[in-house]
Amino acid sequence: MESPSLPMTAKDWNTTSLHRVLAMQGGEDDLSYINNSDSQALAITLSKPILISSLQSFKLFSDQTSPIRIVDLGCATGSNTFTNVDTVVETLQRRYTAVYGSGGSPEFEAFYCDLPSNDFNMLFKLLTEKQKADSLAKYFASCVAGSFYDRLFPRRTIHVAVSLSALHWLSQIPEEVLEKGSRTWNKGKTWIEGAKKEVVEAYAEQSDKDLDDFLSCRKEEMVKEGVLFVLMGGRPSGTSSQFGDQDTRTKHPFTTTMEQAWQDLIDEGLIDEETRDGFNIPAYMRSPEEVAAGIDRCGGFKIEKMEFMKIVEHSDEKQEEWKKDPVSYGRARTNLVQAAIRPMVDAYLGPHLSHELFKRYENRVSTNREFLHITCFYGVVVLSAIRI
Repeated sequence: MESPSLPMTAKDWNTTSLHRVLAMQGGEDDLSYINNSDSQALAITLSKPILISSLQSFKLFSDQTSPIRIVDLGCATGSNTFTNVDTVVETLQRRYTAVYGSGGSPEFEAFYCDLPSNDFNMLFKLLTEKQKADSLAKYFASCVAGSFYDRLFPRRTIHVAVSLSALHWLSQIPEEVLEKGSRTWNKGKTWIEGAKKEVVEAYAEQSDKDLDDFLSCRKEEMVKEGVLFVLMGGRPSGTSSQFGDQDTRTKHPFTTTMEQAWQDLIDEGLIDEETRDGFNIPAYMRSPEEVAAGIDRCGGFKIEKMEFMKIVEHSDEKQEEWKKDPVSYGRARTNLVQAAIRPMVDAYLGPHLSHELFKRYENRVSTNREFLHITCFYGVVVLSAIRI
């Protein structure tokens, strides 16, 4: 992929640069998204009944000659995206057999979509291995590199569109957040939890615009009565905090401890405050009300079901294991946050300073034993809608 100059400056931290670096960590080592996406997999499992229920309304025809087209928008890499596409294919195959018998079945075509910075090589390496071993859910697969905030497909060609743990990532940092000295300047922070009201409002406005763009594009691309299924990071109804419980706010890698790690670099003279202030994480957790408002503004979709879910971060067994080995816990937590934002931090600070930042983060997590006794949740909003 094309790489921006390293390190980036605050003024470069915009849409043009983000699309080249906003990606989950590729490869298959300890830092990779493949090996650090268990909580996302749990969210997919818990929301699976909603997806299957929404597919019951999809119309199948006995003379279906064109393929049923499925897209995964923001696919990243690894088994999570395959699990969801398999669910769609298997559900529709079973329905077809139940209605029309076992004499035949429509063909399926799956498009895996993400930004050009995504590790598509790893995605298709794993897909090839999977399809050799699994003959049940066969479909033709291809990739499409581009932003899901833009049109990616011709009009009225997509039957099922899914997006998993991706739509909370914004297309850009709101420009006013980077305006030094302004009321919306996010000084002293790298994310919006606990930020000034004006900063949060700027993010919310960008979030609304992005959601409108996403829905408008899908409205054009999807066939009538097609199924839209979205699982995104979210927050409970009636809350202004990005998180719904105090433990998560205390422990989440984007908040207190990560801010402390950035401050460590400043205190040690490795970076200055202006460098820290120029970096902002392009993520926003929507409430169900904000999602519903976006559907209303766009039109063309009928909400079948929308639900907020709390997903536990780790199993009790894993928590007990980590209590005996805080260093292993700190390493695991650091791997999780690196899987999500390491490519962005590498691009902004350069690999050396990025490494130093995550070392400080790991040290702080490993030495804070209180974290080991906190059960941490994160929220997701699950939406199923029909194109009308």
